[in-house]
Amino acid sequence: MSGQRYESFAVLWLAAGLDFWIGDPKTWLHPVQVMGWIIADYCQFVLKHLKSSGSLRGAGVLLGTGMVVGSGVLGWEIVRLAQQLHPVLGWTIEIILLASCFAGRSLRHAAAEVLHPFQTGDLITAKTRLSGYVGRDTANLTEAEVLRAVFETVTENATDGVTAPLFYALLGTALLPMGSVAFALAYKAASTLDSTIGYREAPYTHLGWFSARLDDCLTWVPCRLTVLTLALLSGKPRHVWRICQRDAPQDPSPNSGWSECAYAATLGVQVGGTNWYRGVAKQKPLLGDPVQPITVHSIQQAMQLTRQVFLLWLGGGTIVLITFSGLGV
Repeated sequence: MSGQRYESFAVLWLAAGLDFWIGDPKTWLHPVQVMGWIIADYCQFVLKHLKSSGSLRGAGVLLGTGMVVGSGVLGWEIVRLAQQLHPVLGWTIEIILLASCFAGRSLRHAAAEVLHPFQTGDLITAKTRLSGYVGRDTANLTEAEVLRAVFETVTENATDGVTAPLFYALLGTALLPMGSVAFALAYKAASTLDSTIGYREAPYTHLGWFSARLDDCLTWVPCRLTVLTLALLSGKPRHVWRICQRDAPQDPSPNSGWSECAYAATLGVQVGGTNWYRGVAKQKPLLGDPVQPITVHSIQQAMQLTRQVFLLWLGGGTIVLITFSGLGV
């Protein structure tokens, strides 16, 4: 196997380690921030000048395609130019960019920010901090509802924030030199578009439809693989898969419901129910069976499961890619 292949695997592992131990320093410029600025400026311009549903949909297709392809190409080009200046600089940039696509530490930090005051009895601070991470109204949440909101956040985002970026990083490593960054950044752009404008409500009903569908499509495979991996880790794969098949299709999202349900089934808890958004109640489907209540410990177990899935994929993907490379495939 070529030295470049070994370098690609080293980049994957070092990026994973960087995310685990350091994460995203708040003082550093993050690629998602830049994506967010571009999306915001583009949408402001488009919404000001275009009014018809057809023109807004066309603008949405242009934005989605341009952001995803552009992010991948730009990431690949940055790494290539850095490699030309000096190999060590190239590897460093590649590791940092790839680590920025993994949100494992960010998810753990977000959960800890809410759970720390919660465990000390400061429910008001816990709900205030939670409002920075979820779209629902948090002021009137009970203790059980705060725990459910944290559990739903860390399990929904486990796929699009952790396992899906790794899936595309591994796919990029298999297909292209320096492809891990290009593919992971491209997926990150799709995920950012979906979380920014992928809503059915105005003013993004037409402008964001393509971004929402694109993210759904790109997340579908890694989400199902995440569910299957969790089912195997649970030790009761048939039980977890049966509950997911029973409950997950009720969720309007083709992916988030499956992700949340897999964790709920694995840990024997139930998510979903009534959420309030700007004073309006919205009923979410119930996922999983309430064998036991959601606790701080079950949230910690969910985050540990995400880490296990990530490491299994990273190790298994490396072995598979090395094997196929050795066979000349």
